[in-house]
Amino acid sequence: MDGNPAEFEAIGNRIGFGIVEDSTETLRLLWQGPRFPAFLCLGIALVLLFVSIPIAQAIYLNGLASRAASLWYFPLMNLVLIGIAFYLLAQQRRIVIDNAAHIVTLTKRKFHKTVSLTLCYDDIENVKLGLDQVYSGFAVAGSSAAQSFPVPSLRLCLKGGASVLVDRGGARRLKELGEKIAPRLGLSLENDSAPH
Repeated sequence: MDGNPAEFEAIGNRIGFGIVEDSTETLRLLWQGPRFPAFLCLGIALVLLFVSIPIAQAIYLNGLASRAASLWYFPLMNLVLIGIAFYLLAQQRRIVIDNAAHIVTLTKRKFHKTVSLTLCYDDIENVKLGLDQVYSGFAVAGSSAAQSFPVPSLRLCLKGGASVLVDRGGARRLKELGEKIAPRLGLSLENDSAPH
């Protein structure tokens, strides 16, 4: 094993890997990041661009003493939204199961870094479909602590007790994904309904 399994935990209740390649030699899974929030930020930034450009030009031409200077936050807000959109679009997770080399490679890419975990088939004890306790939100001042709820998850359980999160989502979709992964590793899919 090369890498840290804890790096592949996720806060959210859904990840949603898609199958990119499913051949006898290789199974490639890909998650492209939170697309809807990214495109929403990008769309709002593009709409604000029509307001931000004239304001930026007025500030440039007339200085900070002009009336337009009181709207300085529009160009700044536009830059922040574009930055958030590019950060979200840059997120990506990949899982490659290579039957020829008997290796499972998990890769998590963010805007500023890439983290990788490489597992030999011998490192994996079983493939488990279970439940993770996921928190519904943060506690707000004066409220009780955030509540948690069970979410179906698919995990690779490693020898030594550690586990690696593969995906979370609907039980039927995870079961289908687990039934593709487990036979390639020479294992059976275990269904464990106890919370993780």
